[in-house]
Amino acid sequence: MDLLNYKGTETTPSVNFNPENGKLIIEGNSIPNDAEEFFTPILSWLEEYVNTTKVKTTLIIKLHYFNVSSSKRILYMFYKLNELLKYNKPVVIKWYYSEDEDEMFEVGQDFAFMVNVPFHFIEYTPHPVSVA
Repeated sequence: MDLLNYKGTETTPSVNFNPENGKLIIEGNSIPNDAEEFFTPILSWLEEYVNTTKVKTTLIIKLHYFNVSSSKRILYMFYKLNELLKYNKPVVIKWYYSEDEDEMFEVGQDFAFMVNVPFHFIEYTPHPVSVA
């Protein structure tokens, strides 16, 4: 199975899914014009991954903002990871939220109530953007 790697843009998150070590990372903003088009290959990759992985899976979510259509696809990802639990495969979601983003923390908690995958909530301090 191949690495899934997308470079982030202003409207789509970076995606780095490594099947060898089970580390799946999504970071940035997710406000694509067509969330279905953006997330379809990610969900297809996850389908194959869930059926073949033998390593512990850690999904790292570090989104600054996402729209409603993205939230539906993100929830589909969590449902797909739920299947790992059925096969007794270890999985965890690390939900990062900025110290000034209480809303992102609350959204993460809402997601956590919808699935059985354990969530770990991690607060971080964003780095200031320097203008050169």
